[in-house]
Amino acid sequence: MKALVFNTFGGPEVLEFTEMDNPTIGHEEILVNMKAIGLNFADIYRRKGNYHLAGKPPYILGYEGAGIVEKVGANVEGIKVGDRIAFADVPYANAELVAVPFEKAIPVPESISLNDAASVLLQGLTAHYLSRDSYAVKENDVVLVHAAAGGVGQLLVQIVNLLGGKVIGLTSSVEKAAAAKDAGAKTVFLYQDDWKKQVMEVTGGKGVDVVFDSVGSTLSDSFEATRVGGTVVFYGMAGGDPAPVDPRMLMDTSKTLTGGDLWNVLTSRAERIVRSKELFRWMEEGKVRVAEPTVFALKDGEEAHRYLESRKSTGKILLIP
Repeated sequence: MKALVFNTFGGPEVLEFTEMDNPTIGHEEILVNMKAIGLNFADIYRRKGNYHLAGKPPYILGYEGAGIVEKVGANVEGIKVGDRIAFADVPYANAELVAVPFEKAIPVPESISLNDAASVLLQGLTAHYLSRDSYAVKENDVVLVHAAAGGVGQLLVQIVNLLGGKVIGLTSSVEKAAAAKDAGAKTVFLYQDDWKKQVMEVTGGKGVDVVFDSVGSTLSDSFEATRVGGTVVFYGMAGGDPAPVDPRMLMDTSKTLTGGDLWNVLTSRAERIVRSKELFRWMEEGKVRVAEPTVFALKDGEEAHRYLESRKSTGKILLIP
């Protein structure tokens, strides 16, 4: 099979599209012929050497994708050759063939394209747990979403809306602001402006009920934009590490800081199935739509990495074998 690999840590130029041995599957695994692979910032971090990575050189990146079952392990029941499946947390996904553990195989309904499944699972399930578990969004909650034009951001905006919340988005450009508004953000402010002051003005000086912060370096600013008794959900560091949070501030303002990580939520196949079913149902009902992804051939992985790192993208980037 062909795969996108690298032997040393570094920039996009370390990536190579090369021939590799086909994976062998165990009794509890299935072999998937990949049709679409999701590219995520975690792949950038792994390529640079500052994020956990499975195996040893040559490394194969990728954890998310969708395809057709080509072979089934002896102990696997309920999945057969030809079935359409997707996954959000299986390593070595940047390849034509991937060995997928049964517990991580998520059935894809016929109404959902494999491109959409590969586009939505990692980021969609993240948006799902953020708005259901980290902070349960309620009717009329005012919600501030960082990076509202990004993959998670656009999905989070939509899910907050369908749960009855009102979204204020933050983006880095006018073009991205348009994408966030198209996703359903009522108001969008730009990072280069005095967005904290703007947020306080549109909330009558009170602040928002909850902030979903994936930037990290903005964490202290997020607290300033949050009402007394409000919540900040910290779930990413796209802009760098946050400054330490003073627990005295939390006490004095009755504010809550909570963290979020998808892998603390996807702890069983049952969890994966239940959550993905709700996400797919929302898509089928038109309540959540996936923006048209930017598509690169898997062999052009270096170019795709450069594009993602440029921060010019909105929505999802897919690699197609």
